[in-house]
Amino acid sequence: MSDIEIGRAKRARRAFAFDDVAIVPSRRTRDPQDVSVSWTIDAFTFEIPVLAAPMDSVVSPSTAIAIGRLGGLGVLDLEGVWTRYDDPEPVLQRIRALPAAEATAAMQEIYAEPIKPELIKSRLAEIRAAGVPVAGALSPQRTQEHHQTVLDAGVDLFVIRGTTVSAEHVSKSVEPLNLKKFIYELDVPVIVGGAATYTAALHLMRTGAAGVLVGFGGGAASTTRTALGIHAPMATAVADVAGARRDYLDESGGRYVHVIADGGLGTSGDLVKAIASGADAVMLGSILARAQEAPGGGWHWGAEAHHGELPRGHRVEVGTVAPLEQLLFGPSSAADGRTNVIGALRRSMATTGYSDLKEFQRVEVVVAPYEQR
Repeated sequence: MSDIEIGRAKRARRAFAFDDVAIVPSRRTRDPQDVSVSWTIDAFTFEIPVLAAPMDSVVSPSTAIAIGRLGGLGVLDLEGVWTRYDDPEPVLQRIRALPAAEATAAMQEIYAEPIKPELIKSRLAEIRAAGVPVAGALSPQRTQEHHQTVLDAGVDLFVIRGTTVSAEHVSKSVEPLNLKKFIYELDVPVIVGGAATYTAALHLMRTGAAGVLVGFGGGAASTTRTALGIHAPMATAVADVAGARRDYLDESGGRYVHVIADGGLGTSGDLVKAIASGADAVMLGSILARAQEAPGGGWHWGAEAHHGELPRGHRVEVGTVAPLEQLLFGPSSAADGRTNVIGALRRSMATTGYSDLKEFQRVEVVVAPYEQR
């Protein structure tokens, strides 16, 4: 790909967001009911390629159970209100009611409450008792402190999720998390990220991770581009990391690492284009925050919104659209791509003639920037 000259001393590569690309129909079509949208990671097979993002506005123990019963995977934020407060509902009500001017400072105060190991165990036990796969997430900074509690509580998949996660973190003051050693010593599959480049993803794959999250500051509640000037257009990021997956498959002699798009997924069309760009599954935040069951109650925020030193996100109002099952499987009463997102994926795959997700990753894509009218 040719570079673009920004000025005499700087050149840049052109990158594409999901809005910049479109999928091209092929010569074959299929019945949507004949399409499979299941995917497998390690020993677990899921009926839909959806992970619910570990955000307090999206996943509670009850919604993790509901998503699991619908065929996806709910990932609980083990640094959220569920592990800081015995009764988080009054806290969530307070967050929802905060005036915009006071929201960041108040949330910093709320999330300053210490994480309680006994709550990590009880929340994960609640999900396990329902008979669905159990997944919890910690940031890299908290992983060393709490991972043993998480493992003792029993998780099927462990997620290490940050704005960006590298396999080579350098610090003069803090002993960094050695991902390769850490993952090697665990007896559960680990999903780690975000990563936004080929090189960063390849290094994460070499740590032994089962899956890599792709994204950096692209979510609806993120202001990372405004605060830090850092942004990764998702279509290019997913395709680059999919390229790392292909090359690592050869390098490792056949070890397949799953690519999970995490960010920039506001509509069903974005989900479809993430798979078409090379993702095996998607991690959804704002889409699921619009469900009637979502703990955010029509509001959406992530960990970046209450960072103690440099917030890089905010609480946003996304509204409530439909029950979770209707949001995922329809029927839809609107044409805006916010409900029946799995139905949209099935129809797009059927329209282009592909029968499963791995085949659909080979669909033709064109650059066709979208201008909403």
